[in-house]
Amino acid sequence: MHQVIQILSKVAERYAPSRLLSFDVVHVFMTMQLLEDKKRISRIFLMKELDLGEGSVKTLVKHMKMAGLVENSNAGMWFTNRGKTVYTKLHNAIPSEMPIAKCSVALGKFNYVVLVKDIDGNVKSGIEQRDVAIKSGALGATTLIFRNDRFLIPGTQEDVLKNNPMIHSLIVDNLKPEDHDVVIIGSASDKKTAEKAAKSAALFTIQSQ
Repeated sequence: MHQVIQILSKVAERYAPSRLLSFDVVHVFMTMQLLEDKKRISRIFLMKELDLGEGSVKTLVKHMKMAGLVENSNAGMWFTNRGKTVYTKLHNAIPSEMPIAKCSVALGKFNYVVLVKDIDGNVKSGIEQRDVAIKSGALGATTLIFRNDRFLIPGTQEDVLKNNPMIHSLIVDNLKPEDHDVVIIGSASDKKTAEKAAKSAALFTIQSQ
């Protein structure tokens, strides 16, 4: 997975003497998710979905094409075979996600949870994921390890959803975590920021795998 994250990082890298980029690795990942879902997408669609300007999206598409991940024409952009392969590896690592309501472990007006597979060994205290989320403009992120049908605070045996069975069931039924998986909940004042924060923290977590 480290090589996959390196590919995304290269796409989000500034090419001197170009101006500073307003997109990063998470925007590349989200673009790939949109491509998988829609098969072919336009720059206007990306601008809306990613909250990026026209120039930024044009550069993002250019960099993805330089990396061999996509092809494009006036009709839109689509995956190359290499792009599909890279995305498949990402999807296997981060297979499911959803928004959730405010609860004891998700205190934002908007909260978004992603599942990261078999990665609990990469989590230390969870503070690292929180800091990544804050850098994304969110209020923070909550990182929980799933083990024996419990959601644990990293480094403890505290089941933080023990008294919140509705949220516990919602996550288990929809994301279907297994032992040693991790869930990361991004919290923010708007939905898109919460989503980007959770995914940024997830990408950070898998980069050393």
